[in-house]
Amino acid sequence: MRRHSIRTDQRNKHRSWSKPPSSPGAMRRRRRSRAFFLLAIPAAGVLLLFASFLFLHTANGAPIATKQASTGQGNRSQTAVKLAGMYAFQVGQPGPSTQAPDFRLSSTTDGVFKLSAIRGKTALVYFLEGISYQPCWDQMQAIQANWGVFRALGITTMVAITTDPLAALKQKVVDEELIIPVLSDPDLAVSKAYTANLYGMMGPGCDGHSFLVISPSGLIRWRADYGGAPDYTMDLPVPNLLADIQVGLTEKKGNEERMNHEH
Repeated sequence: MRRHSIRTDQRNKHRSWSKPPSSPGAMRRRRRSRAFFLLAIPAAGVLLLFASFLFLHTANGAPIATKQASTGQGNRSQTAVKLAGMYAFQVGQPGPSTQAPDFRLSSTTDGVFKLSAIRGKTALVYFLEGISYQPCWDQMQAIQANWGVFRALGITTMVAITTDPLAALKQKVVDEELIIPVLSDPDLAVSKAYTANLYGMMGPGCDGHSFLVISPSGLIRWRADYGGAPDYTMDLPVPNLLADIQVGLTEKKGNEERMNHEH
């Protein structure tokens, strides 16, 4: 009797540590958990492969878009190289490496703007068609909204020039909420000095869509006249404008360095 009692006690003891039979609901939950686990494994593998792809396509943790080209193109980013030249432009005269003609024009900021007064700064000068063509003003708003990236290229100031009368321009900059100084050139004296009136859709009586970067010493470092043939572009995306400037300045610097080395 004692031996039978011990075996019975052992079986009872074993039952006391066993899990109770699962209910149908619990079994369904367990099957769903196993299915989720089986699906999670391949999903984690996909994420791992994607992370590996990103890692292989970056350099030192830098984003792909800012990875520097290593094909002898200086320090131009791959993004700038891809975006530059997508909008056709001409290069009028006076062009790069020539002295920018000095000028004095009335400004919407009250007073007279003189180009030589900003020596020591890198300036972006924008010739636009005028009040009658809204895309030119949309362009200026986009530049103002993204001014930080222009400063990153070393451009520290900007002025715009058009042939409209000063009173009308003052109202326009208020309407457009612009703080960029706009200069009035009603007799086209400055526009003709820079031939900016030869690259537009409306003939030589007004400007087109021209940009110049002028160095602290007064030299023209880069120029693009977008408003003329073949495409007559009067508003281009800021990333494309920035790319054209960046590539143009880099090429000019590279050419200057090669010339100095040869001499």
